This record gives sequence, structure tokens and C-alpha cells, in this order.
Amino acid sequence: MAESSHGPASFFTQANALLRKNITFQKRNIRSNAVLVAFPLFLCLLLVLIQGIVNSELNKPENRCGCACVDTNGDGECVTVCGVQYSTMDQVGTCPIPSPPKWPALLQVPRPENRAVRTDFTPFSDLPAESCRSTGSCPATVLVTGHNRSLGESLAENLFASSSLTLNSSDMLNALANLILGSDTPSGSTNFIEPAFVSDRDLYIIQQKCPPNSSFSVPIQLDSFTVQQGVRCTEGLHIWRSSSSMINDELFKGFRQGNSERKVNEIVGAYDFLNTNENNFNVSIWYNSTYQNATGGNPSALVRVPRTINMVTNAYLKLLRGAAVKITLDFVKEMPKPETKLRLDFSSLLGGLFFTWVVVQLFPVILSSLVYEKQRNLRIMMKMHGLGDGPYWMISYAYFLFISSAYMICFVVFGSVIGLKFFRLNDYSIQFVFYFIYINLQIAISFLVAIFFSNVKTASVIGHICVFGSGLLGGYLFQPFVDDASFPRGWIFVMEMFPGFSLYRGLYEFSQYAFTGNLVGTDGMRWKDLSDRANGMKEVLIIMSIEWLIVLPVAYYVDQVMSLGSGVRKRPLFFLQNFKQRRLPFFQRKSLRRRVSKVFVQMEKLDVSQEREKVEQLMLEPDPSHGIVCDNLKKVYPGKDGTPEKFAVRGLSLAVPRGECFGMLGPNGAGKTSFISMMIGLTSPTSGTGYVQGLDIRTDMDRIYTSMGVCPQHDLLWDSLSGREHLLFYGRLKNLKGAALTQAVEDSLKSVNLFHGGVGDKHAGKYSGGMKRRLSVAISLIGDPKVVYMDEPSTGLDPASRNNLWNVVKRAKQDRAIILTTHSMEEAEVLCDRLGIFVDGSLQCIGNPKELKARYGGTYVFTMTTSSSQEEEVENMVRKLSPAANKIYHISGTQKFELPKQEVRIADVFRAVEQAKSKFPIQAWGLADTTLEDVFIKVARDAYALNTLS
Repeated sequence: MAESSHGPASFFTQANALLRKNITFQKRNIRSNAVLVAFPLFLCLLLVLIQGIVNSELNKPENRCGCACVDTNGDGECVTVCGVQYSTMDQVGTCPIPSPPKWPALLQVPRPENRAVRTDFTPFSDLPAESCRSTGSCPATVLVTGHNRSLGESLAENLFASSSLTLNSSDMLNALANLILGSDTPSGSTNFIEPAFVSDRDLYIIQQKCPPNSSFSVPIQLDSFTVQQGVRCTEGLHIWRSSSSMINDELFKGFRQGNSERKVNEIVGAYDFLNTNENNFNVSIWYNSTYQNATGGNPSALVRVPRTINMVTNAYLKLLRGAAVKITLDFVKEMPKPETKLRLDFSSLLGGLFFTWVVVQLFPVILSSLVYEKQRNLRIMMKMHGLGDGPYWMISYAYFLFISSAYMICFVVFGSVIGLKFFRLNDYSIQFVFYFIYINLQIAISFLVAIFFSNVKTASVIGHICVFGSGLLGGYLFQPFVDDASFPRGWIFVMEMFPGFSLYRGLYEFSQYAFTGNLVGTDGMRWKDLSDRANGMKEVLIIMSIEWLIVLPVAYYVDQVMSLGSGVRKRPLFFLQNFKQRRLPFFQRKSLRRRVSKVFVQMEKLDVSQEREKVEQLMLEPDPSHGIVCDNLKKVYPGKDGTPEKFAVRGLSLAVPRGECFGMLGPNGAGKTSFISMMIGLTSPTSGTGYVQGLDIRTDMDRIYTSMGVCPQHDLLWDSLSGREHLLFYGRLKNLKGAALTQAVEDSLKSVNLFHGGVGDKHAGKYSGGMKRRLSVAISLIGDPKVVYMDEPSTGLDPASRNNLWNVVKRAKQDRAIILTTHSMEEAEVLCDRLGIFVDGSLQCIGNPKELKARYGGTYVFTMTTSSSQEEEVENMVRKLSPAANKIYHISGTQKFELPKQEVRIADVFRAVEQAKSKFPIQAWGLADTTLEDVFIKVARDAYALNTLS
């Protein structure tokens, strides 16, 4: 069929064969790939469409900068006011603000119920008692330290003013700017409006002492309307600490993370005056950022530190120059801005959910592809023709990685081209690293999960459930926990170990940075942002990288020890075999101890027991000319649900030399397929073993595959590959290259009548059943395998094709050991040098067709059809010819008899029939020699009868 491959194919030759096959397969599925790529493109276009609709609604005249009817004094009547409405925040995002409003610089002050007091974990006696919290009179505490305590405490005395709270100024904002004003309201991301002046919480004036009745409200003019702002006095308390480390510890213990309900002791801030003296002003400042990241606040909120710096600066000036000298901090304000359109970055707003669906969409695609090869037994078919696990995993992984990378690149490029801020604002290098790590993890998980599926439809359904489940659970279960600053970060880390949540967290971070960047006109995520405590991208990258490095080897290990469609299971410690001495073929080892089974010899027929003795002799004196040797091979399937165990193969011993085609005959369920499955590595034997080319099927199947060809009972083909492409692939696995490969493929196609008319270049999915069988036979013989198994190779063929196929097999059995199973007695006689009839798991007889017919068919079959009234006369005639005749058939005047050959001459039969014709009418008669089919039926019937009696 083809020239010798001159040894097994190398690792890279196998990898090259699989890679070429996968590339060809990918070309054939270009339509499916287009649909796959179209999904993220469609989703991006959908987001752009939704964003355009939303933006058009937002930019309607009633929403854009213009005039609005505003109730300015609360009497229910409105007046037309144009421009920014600071009371309702309307039109701030779109109106031009050439002169932003001025706001007093505020100090971030803890809420009264959270201010520092004496507790078990901060038992300092200079802190106020906890009872002040119930009255709301706890002071705002500042901690102080430095090298010079007396100087430090003097400066601390000057931090808070002791002036009166009388405010008679008509410009209340400027009047408040001269005081140390604080607020516990979270700050905003801009200063176009100060949240403290439009909230329902009071402002705090920090002084050394507060007079009685120090809570009041003042009118504050904001643009075109006036608000009544509550103001209360709060005492400022400064406390000395001996070191900055003590301050750091106290600040950390009192820090409140988000809206945590735990008992906290928040401190306004702290000052370390270091080596400050009359000639040198050197200070480190701690400030309170507790409310910057509070739930409902803005992670990018402005920090209220100008007033803190102004306080300590004026304290130093007052110490040196007196109370008359100070630096006035009149106000803070935002930069002017032009009129802009109101836009909503919808892609960033929904990016976490939508883009999770896009990325995880690859999971069911990869999973279905892997399960498809297993369900159709294509992987084991490749393995049986020499493809090792190493090349399969390497090329399959690289193949899926390339597809996934191309998919993600198209996704990011298209999203950027159509203008989605989610892609444009975030650093592309971070996006590349994130997506690359995740798709590697996703491929590794697909390999692991595919091991447990055997049906493509089930795998596809579960895969798509994972797609939508990951997005929905991420958006409606995981994200609320991420947003809730009070939820323990440790549990967030645990949840992120689920790959779907890791993906969602990373996309969520991209969305947040892109949304904020688009809103305030800044960049999205950059590498420096990964060090931000609130940014979860770093931990996600670490988690996914570690999981990838763990899942991939675990998937390979589980695949080897569980099998489930990829061959015989290996032992749990199979990887240690590489450290052991490599096993030699049995004909290169020392003679084994003789094992004689007297029980079998007594029960078996002479020919079967002789075959067993031949095998035992080969085990003692190995002969390399025998391609296949089975030594007491057994297969027992355990019982289930109370049924007894099933003996599929009962101690089979068989030796098949090269150049012989051994035929296995037997009824359905006799155990032929179980025997073939053990020999080709689909199942492992219960006991006993088999040797192929001297290699043990229990331990050396990977080496056996390199010299083996298989034509399975059912055609294992890729529907989208042509016959020629199948043969090219399997030829490369058999180490055929260049001109030898091309010639082998041409010869194979011609030999099975698939060459002419371009049939060999048609997709196998368009072949008829007979054409597929012929292609399967050609695949089993390409590359000069030394051992070939053919399971009913001519099933479904027309007579002409079957005859041609027989000629191919006849030529192929030269220097090969072939085991062939068939239900066609004609095929068995034509092709097989020896036959074995297999019944109920054991060989009943063995020999060439002539020997079997002579041994089990020493009779003629005489048939005669007459009227029913003449049946007795016919039987009397037959008894005269042979008293030992046996009637084997009788119905409606037709009778069939077996006549022992040694008692009957053919001439006597013809003479008796001529005499009978003169006595009564004979409608039909016939005399036939025993056929192989008769032998088969007789042996099977006798074996079943014996088993029934036993």
C-alpha cells in the first residue's frame, strides 16, 4: 500500500501532521468562524447603537444647557432661570462655566459618632470618655509629635482659633472662609459644586472652646438661590504622642473602612514637626481620607488637604510673629469649562456584564470541539495511528490559543475602531496581558472539563450555561460585594478564585476606569494604577496566572488516569515510569516461567488447546516473526444493579504470525469487539495480556500505536475533510514525507476506487456508507503498519466494491499480521488463512476454512420438496441411502437431511431420486456439500447447548 515509514514518527513530525490537519479543518469551517467573530462585533455595534440612542435623549433641549423653570423661593411658583442650577445639579455637565463658584476650603472631619474616644483597644487617658458620643459633643482630635515637645505643643495650641462665632457679614461664604470650617460629607470629584453645601448635614466650625448654644443656621447665596446651611461649633483637641509610629498605629486602629459597623475612633489628622525650630519649618502631615472611598462616594474624589496645610502654616506664623500675621485661604474653585454635550459611556457602564459574555463565549466552542473528537472516537483513532499525547496536547493547545487570540484581537480592535471608551482609554498593554492570561486559563479549564463529557450536545448546553451564568452572577451577585466597602476583602479574594468572577472583576475595573476617565476627561487604567489599594486588577492577574499553571498539568494528569475516551487508563503514578528501565519486547527478554493450565486443556477442543500450547511455547521461546500473541487474555465486566458479571473474553490464547490474516467469526455479543478493543487500547484486560510486535498492551500501547493500523467497525472520519486530506494526515503520522507521502496517498485512493472523478477531494461527510468504509480501510493500511485490525471492513459495500476491497486486503497481508472480524462467510473464506469461531467469550475451534469444513461438516445436505402425503416415502428413501441420516428441517412438504459422507455416494443419491420420480411427483430436490456457514451455525449451536447444560 505504501513504502515503509522507516521507524515511528518523531514528536515534531506528529505535531506537524496534527497542525496541518487542524489548519485544513479550520479552513473548512470558515462560516462557523465568521459567526463566532460576528458575535462580539454585533455586541459592540449594539452598545454603540444603544449609546447613540441614550445620548440623543440626553442632548434634547430640555436636558442641555439652557433655561429652566425653577422654584426659587419655595412658594410653588417657578421663574425662568438660565444656566447651571446648583440646587438640583441640573445642567452642570453641559453648561459652560467660565467662572466657577468659590467655595471655602473645608477640613475633613469625622462624624460625631465616630470621633476618637477611650476604648479597650485605644486606652489613652488623654482621650475623652465614650459618653460624649451619646450627646454628640466629642471633640475633633488632632495628634502631634516631633523632636521638640515644648515647641510642638506650642504650635498645637495655635492650630484652632478662639474667636467668637458672630457672623454679621453679608457675604457669608467669605465670612466662613476665614474660619476653620469642616464637614463630614464625602467630597466630590470636582469643585463645581461643594457637596457639603447641598447636603442635609451641618458644617463644623473648629475652635478651642465652644460657647453655649453654638448651633445655628446661616443663609448662603448659591448663584440664583439661597439655602439655609446648618452650622455648629466643634471643639478641637490636640494630643501629644511620643513618636510617629504610635500615631501611625493609632490612626490605623481608628480607621473606618467604608460603612463598616465596627467600633472606630477616627482622628482628624496628625502632625509630626520633626526638627522644626525658629529657623526651620519642617512638618509631615497625616490627613483623614475615610470618606473618600465610602459607599456611594467617588473613588476619585478630591482630598480636603488645603485647609490642613493652612492651619499648621498659620500656627507657625502665629508662634513667630503673633496673631496679626497669617496666610488667608479665601477659597478653592474648579477650572473653567466650556459647554459640552451630555454623553454616557454605555460600553463602560455595562462592560463588565456584556464583555464577560463575549470572552466566555469561547469556552463552549473549545469544549465542544474537544468533546466532539472524543464522542466520535477521533482522538483515539489518531492515537491508534501513532499520535502521541504530547504532540496532541501541544498542538491542540496552541491551536485553540491562536483562535482565542485572534478572536480577542478582533474584539479589541473593532471596539476601539468604533470608538468604545472601554478599549480606547485603558492601556492596551494591560488589556493584552489580562486577556492573554485569561484565555490561557480558559483553554486549560476546557481541557479539564472536557474529560468528564462524552456528548457534544450536553457539553455545549453546560458551556453556554456557564457563559450566561458567569455574566449574570458576576453582575448581580459578585459586583454588589465589590461595591460594598464593608464586605471583607478576603472573601472577595476567595470569590475571585472562580474564573468567571476573576474575569468579571478585571472587566469591571476596566469599566470603572474608562467610565470615570470619560466623565472627567482623564486616562483610563494605567500600570501605576495597579498599585492602588482599591484596584483589584493586580490580584486578579495573580490569581488567574496561578490557576492556569495549576489547572493545565492537572488536566493532563486527569486525562491520562481517567481516559474516558482517549485510550487505556494509566496508573496514578504513571509519570514515575520514565525513571524506570525501559521495557523490552518480550522476544528480547529472558525466558519466562512456564505456566500450564491443565483445566483449560481438559475443557477445550484439541485445536484450541494446541493453539494455547503454541502460545505458551512462544512465551518460553519468543519468536519475532509473530506479530500478535495473546496470552490467556480475559475481560470481565462487573455486574450492575444486581445483574451478574459478564465474561466477555474467557482466557483467549492466540498467535498470529506475519503474513497471515486471521478471521474471527462469531455471533453478536460473542466478545469479538471486546477482544479487538483490548488489543487496540480502548479497554484494558482484566487479566492476561497481549503482545504486539513483542510489546505488552498493558504497558507499551503508546509504542504499539506507531506500528498499528485500525479499520474500526464504525467509520471515524471528519466530515469536513476530504479523503485525500485524511490519508495525508495519517500518512504523516506514520512518518511518510515528501514524494513518498504523495505517492502513498495516490496509491491508496486508487486501490479503494476513490481516485477517479475527484472523489478523493470531496468532503468525507458527502461520501456514501460504502465510500467511507473503503476510506477507513485505506487509512488502516497506509504507512506500512505491521499489525492491522479490521472490524467488518466490507459492511455496506456493493459486490464489485467488496471484491475490489478483498484484493486490496490480499495484497496487504504480505509481511503483516491482520486480524479481521466479519459476518460474511464468503469474505472469511476468500481472505483468511485461518479462522477462529468465537462464542460466548471463548474460541470454540480454530483452523483454515478447509480444515473446519472437514472437521465439522463431514455431511451432505439433501433437500426434497413434495406434497405432504409423500413425506413418509421421502424419509424412507433417505433412510435406505443412510440409516444414520439426520432430519434437520421439515415444513409443508419440504424436508432437509444431513447424510454422513462416509455412508453415501453421490451416484446412489441421483439413482434413488430417479427411482422416486417414477413413484411420486417431486417438486424440487438438491444435494449440497457443507458450507462454512453450516459449520459456523453448528459450532455456535453446540457451544450454546453446552453452556446451557453447564
